[in-house]
Amino acid sequence: MWFIFALLSAVFAALTSILAKIGIDGVNSSLATAVRTVVVVIMAWGMVFLTNAQGGLSEISKKSWLFLILSGLATGASWLCYYHALQVGEASKVVPVDKLSVVITLILAFVFLHEAFTIKSLVGCALITVGTLVMVL
Repeated sequence: MWFIFALLSAVFAALTSILAKIGIDGVNSSLATAVRTVVVVIMAWGMVFLTNAQGGLSEISKKSWLFLILSGLATGASWLCYYHALQVGEASKVVPVDKLSVVITLILAFVFLHEAFTIKSLVGCALITVGTLVMVL
């Protein structure tokens, strides 16, 4: 089931890039990010209330709060940079570079989460990196 949701995530991420590139025309990239963020906040809290998950708010540990806040800050920084890059660059070049996050995530998962780094993941990282370079050069 995780694969279906991951694939849907990729489809929605692709739509995000295309819709954002169209919508950002003539709009400050930071303002566009703020508008997008408000929509995401409303949608996320809507799902919380729709699934009746709001009771779990008090059960979140201090450690989880810290890392969720840090993750939110990283997301915000990512979105601000992404929208600015999308505004000044071509979507067909910005998006592949943004997807280098896959390679960076695998490296960080190895270093901080002690996840396995296999020959398969090493080859995959190399192919993604080379593919990105081919697409943007």
